[in-house]
Amino acid sequence: MTFQFTKMQGAGNDYIYVNTINQPVKNPKELAVQWSAYHTGIGSDGLVLIGPSKIADFSMRIFNADGSEAKMCGNASRCIGKYLYDKKLTQKTQISLETLSGIKYLELHVKNGKVQEVTVDMGMPEILEESLDLSIADGTYTGTFVSMGNPHFVTFVDDMNQVNLPVVGPQLEHHNHFPDRANIEFVQLLSEGNARMRVWERGSGITQACGTGACASAVALIAHKKAQKGEKILIHMDGGTLSIEWNPENGHIYMTGNAVTVFEGTIEL
Repeated sequence: MTFQFTKMQGAGNDYIYVNTINQPVKNPKELAVQWSAYHTGIGSDGLVLIGPSKIADFSMRIFNADGSEAKMCGNASRCIGKYLYDKKLTQKTQISLETLSGIKYLELHVKNGKVQEVTVDMGMPEILEESLDLSIADGTYTGTFVSMGNPHFVTFVDDMNQVNLPVVGPQLEHHNHFPDRANIEFVQLLSEGNARMRVWERGSGITQACGTGACASAVALIAHKKAQKGEKILIHMDGGTLSIEWNPENGHIYMTGNAVTVFEGTIEL
């Protein structure tokens, strides 16, 4: 069986996108592992399935590179907006998207007939624990536990170069405080409204960017009075920059960033 796919990335967070409206995928967990492998597959942070919805315009399911299913991905939702519009599956520039963490709303920024950027209404964040101390073999880390529909542990550092992410990331992800594991973000404040972030993603490891992680980082910055609600916060990651705003009127987080088509192809099972 042959599948058509599109490789896309948002701020360097790259996924394989398959339109399941015309080509159903029966074993996405296994295919996510197989196709995400960089040396023997397509290579990606995971697999994203675009499908129909009874409660929104379209639906999204996302499977990490290890086959686990995520509830939400901000970078993937932006890329879905571009996929749908550029492939003329919709003419809307305001799209509702069903996810496992609820319906998200996309605003497409179109130039010359193509989507360049997308703003996503990420909904209301939840600060689960404002100050949480976690002890691992590498030491004790203090961070903020935030839910963006998926769990994030955000810790501040003075020098990002001193973070041994490949060692510390998996230890914190699998800490017994997180029965469902967690995404791990390290954040360095650069200046007012600008922060550097690196991420160890639950189920994928080190990635170039994480949209929900950028949102969680902005929430943590505001909670600790390092930034303010209503102001745009630029989160700079290895793969690019996202603009995050926590609206004080409705309490929602808005994320704006790019969406890029890398290449398209077919793959056989």
